[in-house]
Amino acid sequence: MSTFPASSASLSLSLLPPVVDDISSTKQDAIRNTVNANPSIWGDQFLTHDEPEDLVMEKQVVEELKEEVRKKLMIKASSNESMQHRKLIQLIDVLQRLGIAYHFEEEIEEALQHIYVTYSEKWSDDNNLQNISLWFRLLRQQGFNISSGIFKNHMDNKGHFSESLCDDAEGMLALYEASYMRVEGEELLDDALEFTKTHLAIIAMDPSCEPLLRIKIQQALKQPLRKRLPRLEAVRYISIYRQEASHNEVLLKFAKSDFNVVQSMHKKELSQICKWWKDLDLKNKLPHVRDRLVEVYFWILGIYFEPRHSRTRMFLLKTCIWLVVLDDTFDNYGTHEELKIFTNAVQRWSISCLDMLPEYMKQIYQQLLNLHQEMEESLEKEGKAYQINYVKEMAKELTRNFLVEAKWLKEEYMPTLEEYMSVSVVTSTYGFVIARSYVGMNDMITEDTFKWVATYPPIVKASALICRFMNDIVTHKAEQERGHCASSIECYQMETGATEKEAYEFILKKVEDKWKVINRESLRPTQIPFPLLMPVINLARVCDVLYKNNDGFTHSGKEMISHIESLLVQPAVI
Repeated sequence: MSTFPASSASLSLSLLPPVVDDISSTKQDAIRNTVNANPSIWGDQFLTHDEPEDLVMEKQVVEELKEEVRKKLMIKASSNESMQHRKLIQLIDVLQRLGIAYHFEEEIEEALQHIYVTYSEKWSDDNNLQNISLWFRLLRQQGFNISSGIFKNHMDNKGHFSESLCDDAEGMLALYEASYMRVEGEELLDDALEFTKTHLAIIAMDPSCEPLLRIKIQQALKQPLRKRLPRLEAVRYISIYRQEASHNEVLLKFAKSDFNVVQSMHKKELSQICKWWKDLDLKNKLPHVRDRLVEVYFWILGIYFEPRHSRTRMFLLKTCIWLVVLDDTFDNYGTHEELKIFTNAVQRWSISCLDMLPEYMKQIYQQLLNLHQEMEESLEKEGKAYQINYVKEMAKELTRNFLVEAKWLKEEYMPTLEEYMSVSVVTSTYGFVIARSYVGMNDMITEDTFKWVATYPPIVKASALICRFMNDIVTHKAEQERGHCASSIECYQMETGATEKEAYEFILKKVEDKWKVINRESLRPTQIPFPLLMPVINLARVCDVLYKNNDGFTHSGKEMISHIESLLVQPAVI
């Protein structure tokens, strides 16, 4: 049922069977609901990695050009001219889309803070739709609460967007992207989105539309910037930007070299994890488990791609692989009695439980203990071992909620949509993954960070439900055919009498509503430091890539293969 995640604790625990003190093995000849997943399409392709011969030279280029770009940022940021600040906004946009803004996070934060303070009352006087839309989007992305009322100058006396805007395709495209930063109740931006979607589609179909503009419009309509993964956007935008007449060769060269340097690091990490996975030999020991190691790594890169997060990425990768094992065991293999035994063992979190588990579950349980012990030993030296305690508690909560879903299936119980969401917000695993994404990070992480995640605040809940809903839409038919507890689609249909099509439309509307929650909860002041919200936002973005049209995680199709190859096989070229 999970993807790859709170219920109210009262609901989860009330549905659980009592903890069993006498844990005993179950019969090995139990009737199982198994699904044979296709083997990995990647084989041993990523098992070894040789660093490119020109890697040292590429690193040198990055260091040299980084300082050159930093100077450009500082000069523009220190200027008092509004024109220079408009150019600064454009430069920041390009740096972000080329995937190199992470080198200048402090400079960009200071620059946008200055622009926000200086121009927040003046920018609405700008009649250039592209400028004002870009300004609005970048500041909202950074958490600054800019009023959408700045777009009223572009509306007629009836409160509709002026039809004359259709003559400004680039401005319309910028407004379209800005509208995806909307929060609940912003009808003006809802209208802006519908207006721009309609007219941009018409512009793109016009034979006289310039080819590069048509490509940009088509790509934007397929997936707006707000929902794009930064690393995939870098691949896409390097290709687009070099065709722009106004492109900067220094930025292009910098982006290309940086992409290739970081890609080499990613390939090295993946090689290490492939060797670890091969040594575990879970493909043979647990044949019911999907071998999706490369797809999991792609998922992790969606959360963090920056070099400084390498240790966290490796910890998180092993955790998410264990989640796939857990998911497939609860969904596809374990009997209800076995799952009760396993859940009770996780609540105890003791090696003494190992001998009482069914044989195949010993591997899963042992890996759970080993993984967290490895993390704990690493963090103890830094005085951060407390972080593991929070992660353990969320792992316990996760298995309890998995067992609720197993109980629903066994009893053929149809939950209400509210009940379903309460449990699946945990079993989507996103709360657990978000907590794990903070383990071993910098000093910005405190105990309060983990307490915050554990309460499933609105932004965490929204990201988790986006994952659950999008996964449900593309997987529920196959899951129902093989015997599975109800998805949000079935729950809504049963509750309301809706058709399948109506249920899809309702759940898709829910997804957009949850994006509005993410946008609102990202506006300052935030409950935790703004940079720590990025894993939450990026996890929602991953779902828009993996589950937009089908289950790209379980069944890697042409598009998913292309994404992985662009990040982990093909170097950037200009």
